[in-house]
Amino acid sequence: MKAAATVTQSELIGLDAKVAKSTNRNSVGISGKVIDETRNTLVIRQNNSDKVVPKETTIFQFTLSNGSVVEVDGNAIVGRPEDRVKKKPRRQW
Repeated sequence: MKAAATVTQSELIGLDAKVAKSTNRNSVGISGKVIDETRNTLVIRQNNSDKVVPKETTIFQFTLSNGSVVEVDGNAIVGRPEDRVKKKPRRQW
């Protein structure tokens, strides 16, 4: 659980990401590097094309630099990136 809280507080650009679940069936399976982030979307580069994925209805799997994979609900990362990094994480228990 600590790793998921760390990801929600850190910079997502540059991480490898995969869409694990989504209400949009076409988005499931998109994987690649996060190249941009807005308040409500992540832009993932997959095979030299950029895919825009909404955060709110999606569950992402991020691969950290140490090789571990963390699953994060998109609702936890909705918001402007600069504000999310400053915000204290909510207790999960």
